Amino acid sequence: MNWTARAVIGTACLLISVLTQSALAQGKQSAAAPIPNQITGAKKVFIANAGGDEPSPDDPMFNGGIDRSYNQFYAGIKSSGRFEIVDSPAEADLLLEIRFSALPAAQTVFKGDTINKTYDPQFRLEIRDPKTNALLWGFTEHMEWAILQGNRNKNFDKASARTVTDVIGLAARVPSGAPEAKQ
Repeated sequence: MNWTARAVIGTACLLISVLTQSALAQGKQSAAAPIPNQITGAKKVFIANAGGDEPSPDDPMFNGGIDRSYNQFYAGIKSSGRFEIVDSPAEADLLLEIRFSALPAAQTVFKGDTINKTYDPQFRLEIRDPKTNALLWGFTEHMEWAILQGNRNKNFDKASARTVTDVIGLAARVPSGAPEAKQ
């Protein structure tokens, strides 16, 4: 048997082995990690503004100022009706800490004769225990970059709404240890 035939047979055996292992792994159902009961049972939240960063305060990338992420997130949580927003962390079941940053990305975009930097704008939401300040859960929602400010503002709104949806969806899940509803 020549080396080409051996290579083909060896590759085929390796491929069959990998596919078999993959099929076996998919057949095993792994249990989902528990969601803290504090999140699913929360009724009152305090929303903290962890800040917003723009590469250049003199030439903002987005309309609405540095507190836009906080203001939109606050309004989204309030309009959802899922939580009561309280005025102090001491009154809250959860702390929702929202932060926005626009980090420079590695790539550049060519538009006509100019080179434009790109950014990785993202919302970071951390859910904390108000008594211990322990981190219970976190989300990072990346926003699609756009060259034109109008499109950046639209993408900002979409990513902000997804951040609200992330929190509401997490809080609506079945708490760990609770029996799941049968349909």
